[in-house]
Amino acid sequence: MTTQTATAVPTLRSTVPGPVAGTVDSVNPGDLSDVVAHVELATPQVLVEAARRGAAAQREWAKVPAPVRGRVIAAIGRLVEANAEALARLVTREVGKPLAESRGEVQEIVDTCDFFLGEGRRLYGQTVPSEMPDKQLFTFRVPVGTAVVITAGNFPVAVPSWYLVPALLAGNAVVWKPAEYAAATADALARVFVAGGLPDGLLTVVHADGAATSEGLALALEAGLVGKVGFTGSTDVGRRIGELCGRHLQSPCLELGGKNPMVVAADADLDLAVEGALFGGFGTAGQRCTSLGTAIVEESVHDEFVRRFDAAVRAAAVGDPTRDVVMGPLLAPHLAARYEDYLGWIGDHHRVLGSTGVGRITAQNPRPGFLGDPASGLYYHPVVVDGVRPDDEIFRTETFGPIVAVTTYRTLDEAVELANLPGYGLSSSIYTTNPTSALRFRQGIGAGMVSVNNSTSGAEAHLPFGGNGKSGNGSRQSGVWVLDQFTRWQSMNWDYSGRLQKAQMDVEIPAADTGFRL
Repeated sequence: MTTQTATAVPTLRSTVPGPVAGTVDSVNPGDLSDVVAHVELATPQVLVEAARRGAAAQREWAKVPAPVRGRVIAAIGRLVEANAEALARLVTREVGKPLAESRGEVQEIVDTCDFFLGEGRRLYGQTVPSEMPDKQLFTFRVPVGTAVVITAGNFPVAVPSWYLVPALLAGNAVVWKPAEYAAATADALARVFVAGGLPDGLLTVVHADGAATSEGLALALEAGLVGKVGFTGSTDVGRRIGELCGRHLQSPCLELGGKNPMVVAADADLDLAVEGALFGGFGTAGQRCTSLGTAIVEESVHDEFVRRFDAAVRAAAVGDPTRDVVMGPLLAPHLAARYEDYLGWIGDHHRVLGSTGVGRITAQNPRPGFLGDPASGLYYHPVVVDGVRPDDEIFRTETFGPIVAVTTYRTLDEAVELANLPGYGLSSSIYTTNPTSALRFRQGIGAGMVSVNNSTSGAEAHLPFGGNGKSGNGSRQSGVWVLDQFTRWQSMNWDYSGRLQKAQMDVEIPAADTGFRL
């Protein structure tokens, strides 16, 4: 997958050889002079060939006992642990995530492997009683075949592992199309997986742009080579993938964007709420699907919350992600350009807080206390926008970057209505010391994930992760729930009576005395 050039910058190629449609550079967003890798982009036919090879490899892999497949997953986990620091530093270099977050992301892979090691011995079906004598019913989980997994680059190793580990454990092959700007990290993770003992062809990496991926996926589905599509990315692209899969009577696993609300009640611990808003809004430079979108604050504590939040954001360390910072650069140039469009949604009725400026941090637009050289990378001011209204675009639409909106509410019912209004449904949070408020919020919110006195961001390997509405199609990742994405239920009945017994017709039910009364 990797070759070295004379300048020591690796050239990354898809696992399956084929025509090259073009080349792009993966660049360190914290130091734009640092080219991490040259990436050769594949044609649609390469993705089809990868799916074809996966289908051939999967047939043999499915015959391997699930507990043995679990041991392979365990070996992958141990190899990730052994390479954890190198992998974390590569994540930070390629996508600009603060090093502490990158280390946590790598730990998520280890946690996922540890969990699914055990699931190799728990791919349970059921033995079900029949209504007929001398007959037994069974259910089995069977692999879907070959999965095509398409991931974003904001979590370049953790989120892919949520797909790769359970898909492989369940007996499938995987064709993985990572983000072009996170290609080096993907290449490294794939090599770790292969070193864990995966047979040849079972995990292939295809580097391609969006158009080639779309065409290749359509061709592979048409050829019957794909049993499941997993996608993490924008809502718009998720809709198109859902439409494509629907034409083939498939339901993809879609993990899409979010406009994640955080309700701050009048009885909230405001310092704790501010801490959660700071991490949720500006960790990974606000480029998480679970990043805080809007803080919905009870009007009696609004002014004090905003005062404390403004102070915390102004004091937050921003800069070189290899140092101890809350926020590093944006992930890639095209995402920085899109974020600047979002900044254009700030209106005259808004109050902008959190920093000394808006937009890119430069010598002319400085941020006090910046760590490093802002001119070297894609560094932007963290922004808090107060006075947001429900009809503002900044309230209604995901803003993928370091910007948090603030609005107010009077009653909990109004807060829940505001929280649901944008139509996303990924993550949500409420800060309150009242259990009744927490439970009523959980009951009313449309999000797939709810936090009480915690940030909108954060996941654990044994809980379901996923959203509803514009955030997904109800599919879930992580924990045992993701197995429903990568297995299909198969039922079997075994009649050993020696005669044909017809269900519903030959059932013998003892007669009851229906007129009996005490």
